[in-house]
Amino acid sequence: MPAKITVRDLTMAYGDLVVMHDLNFEIQDKDIFVIMGGSGCGKSTLLRHLIGLREPAKGSILYEGKDFTATDPADRGPFIQRFGVMYQSGALWSSLTLAENIAMPLEESSKLPAKTVRDLACYKLALVGLSGFEDYYPSEISGGMKKRAGIARAMALDPDILFLDEPSAGLDPLSSRRLDDLILSLRDSQGSTIVIVTHELASIFSIANNSIFLDTATHTQGALGNPSELRDHSDNPAVRLFLNRGDTPTTPP
Repeated sequence: MPAKITVRDLTMAYGDLVVMHDLNFEIQDKDIFVIMGGSGCGKSTLLRHLIGLREPAKGSILYEGKDFTATDPADRGPFIQRFGVMYQSGALWSSLTLAENIAMPLEESSKLPAKTVRDLACYKLALVGLSGFEDYYPSEISGGMKKRAGIARAMALDPDILFLDEPSAGLDPLSSRRLDDLILSLRDSQGSTIVIVTHELASIFSIANNSIFLDTATHTQGALGNPSELRDHSDNPAVRLFLNRGDTPTTPP
């Protein structure tokens, strides 16, 4: 079987400004894959390319061997239906309850009865630990709960690939740890492949089995692999510096 996601010779640019060039990596089925690097390196830009919100300046993105970037944007529905996306802000509608937020994509993409939609929305909220909060508005819950609700909405249509943009940004350490545990449980219970943009080292080492490091100095990938192994054994000083919070030897052990 081909990789779940394959990126070949990808160059990302804003006009003449090249953000990253010559990115080549694969994401396997049920990976928790982290896109990491310093501020402004292009992490979120890469995620937007993966879900089709931006077009590559060069290169291609394939899903299970099928070329996503060569497909006309108007015909990408079968690809996009497999995606669930949680944006950094959570992007919940403030005028809707949590259950109504999760129900919206179900209502737009199916003809299910209202009661069935409500039941499914409640089930998705229960999966992320928000049973009992179905009729709360986003303004009535904590930041960590909003992140969980955002993940529940991303899961509304049972996608097999989840894209999470800075899911633990702005959370306290305990809330961040609970969110990490939730991501691991979703991978294990739902069989999801999860792609995460983050620079939170605690989360990276807790949940990721694979990663790419985007190097701001070279404007290309600095390393690929398991973050813990890269921290201890990468031959790229920038990678070891990042993963050891600046406290790293000049050569790997």
